[in-house]
Amino acid sequence: MTSPMVERTPSKVSAIKLTKPGVIVLQSLFLALFALLELIFRHGIGIITGLAICLVVIGGIRFGRPGTSYVAAVTPPIAFAGVVLLAIIGIDGLHPSKVGLDFIASLASAAPYLIIGAGYGWLNFFQSRKKQKELLTSA
Repeated sequence: MTSPMVERTPSKVSAIKLTKPGVIVLQSLFLALFALLELIFRHGIGIITGLAICLVVIGGIRFGRPGTSYVAAVTPPIAFAGVVLLAIIGIDGLHPSKVGLDFIASLASAAPYLIIGAGYGWLNFFQSRKKQKELLTSA
C-alpha cells in the first residue's frame, strides 16, 4: 500500500533583518577588522578600509530592518574613529603628539570614503523618512 501524499502549504521564510544594535555591532566589527589589518600590514589607512567603510554603509542599509537607516548612516564614522584611535594608542603607546598626528592622518586618508558613505547613508535616511511621511498622509 502506498500512503497518500499529504499536501503541505509552502512555508514562507521571512527575511531576517538586523535590529539597530545588530547594525551597530556588524558595522563596527567589519570596520575594526579591515582597519586593524590595514594598520598592521600597511602601517596606515588606505583604500581597503575606505572600501570597507562604503560597504558597511550599504550593508547596514541593505540588511537592516525598516527604521535602522539612521543607525546605518551614523555608525560608520563614529566606529571608524573609535577603532582607529584605540588601534593607534595600542600601536604607538601614550605619546600624545605621535598619537594625535597619526589619528588625524588616518582620518584624513579615509575622509573621501567617510564623506561618500555618510552622504549615501543620510540620503537613504531622508528618502525613507519622506516615504514614511507620504504613507502616513495618504492613509
